[in-house]
Amino acid sequence: MSMRVLLIGGGGREHALGWKLVQSPRVTEIMSLPGNPGLAQLGSVIEGIEPTDVGAVAAFAKAQQIDLVVVGPEAPLAAGIVDALNSFGVPAFGPTRAAARLESSKTFAKQVMDRASVPTAPWGSFDQPDEAKTFLQAQTAPYVIKADGLAAGKGVLVTEDLAAGEAWIDDCLSGRFGDERVLIEAFLAGPELSIFAVCDGTDAVLLDPARDYKRLRNDDRGPNTGGMGAFSPVDDLPPGIMEFTLDQVVRPVLSAMAEDGSPYIGFLYVGYVLTSEGPSVLEFNCRLGDPETQVVLPRLETDLLDLIEAALAGDIRKSRVDWSPETAVNVVLAAEGYPEAPVTGTRLSRLERAEDVIIFHGGTNYDDAGQVVTSGGRVLSVVAIDRTADDARARCYRAVDKLRWPGMQYRSDIAR
Repeated sequence: MSMRVLLIGGGGREHALGWKLVQSPRVTEIMSLPGNPGLAQLGSVIEGIEPTDVGAVAAFAKAQQIDLVVVGPEAPLAAGIVDALNSFGVPAFGPTRAAARLESSKTFAKQVMDRASVPTAPWGSFDQPDEAKTFLQAQTAPYVIKADGLAAGKGVLVTEDLAAGEAWIDDCLSGRFGDERVLIEAFLAGPELSIFAVCDGTDAVLLDPARDYKRLRNDDRGPNTGGMGAFSPVDDLPPGIMEFTLDQVVRPVLSAMAEDGSPYIGFLYVGYVLTSEGPSVLEFNCRLGDPETQVVLPRLETDLLDLIEAALAGDIRKSRVDWSPETAVNVVLAAEGYPEAPVTGTRLSRLERAEDVIIFHGGTNYDDAGQVVTSGGRVLSVVAIDRTADDARARCYRAVDKLRWPGMQYRSDIAR
């Protein structure tokens, strides 16, 4: 059956999702809302509707007779976009608003982890600054303090300075991030690992892991970002980590969510820290990650639409997931001033010069003259796929050298 698909979002993750979905022989048309110049090359982009205006999105999808909506970013999910689409009878892949609390409330996620016996850092959640500071003072540095709700990757402070931690508590509880609760947890030491699951409410299949790079500069220096690059597959996985993830993390969490009357259907991100005592879950996200999606999906040989439809039918267990043995490397090109104050409006005029790579658009748009310009912090993902990580990395950086613009930032040590 041919399908018309509406993709919600306009970042690098969504461009990668659209790029993969149009490879399905059953996808006859793809629209994206709001999309970006990269997604515009795959199909029409819809302007004038905010992704978080869930009623308007649902009405548009119904009027356009959309067969499937795939939701990329977290904010529309937290706003209840899947609930709105379901109420209009439009199939949508992603968790409901209640299920999306696994990301939209760090306190809720920790509560579910504890109920499901998922290994995670000891924690406390507070809405009063004095109680939070008393708890913090009893911890050992480095201190980890997180705003409870969605904060676009900017709501976390890790610091050795107790006074800075106390000030961050005040900041979080001031409503700066839209909520008035703060989570404090023990610091987890070790490399991070991203594993994604495709969930049908009771069961799941796992996608190949990826590793991303959070800091702005080489050797993990500089401020935290949304991610400056990634690679997949990961060759230093702990023995049995995939089986552990499915049996000890994902399935117990799905069971707990179903018991609460909020079955989880959609992509689920499991963010690990691989500590010396074993894997510990740092966080859940209710969607695929960015920049990890840009290296996971190019290696996926299975039709992504087949996996989504199996999950929506509650039949994901029977799905087979096949992978390319090659390595994918993603180097993110960021705007001048990122992450604090990215410079926008800079023209990108040499994209066609980058050969033998995939370029996924993130923070891009068109100017009044129809030229592609920077419109956000993480502008482009340059993805190379090759037989080895060294070969993919070399190809990637050859392309990066052809794409420079004034003030462009990137790390030169991705997958090194």
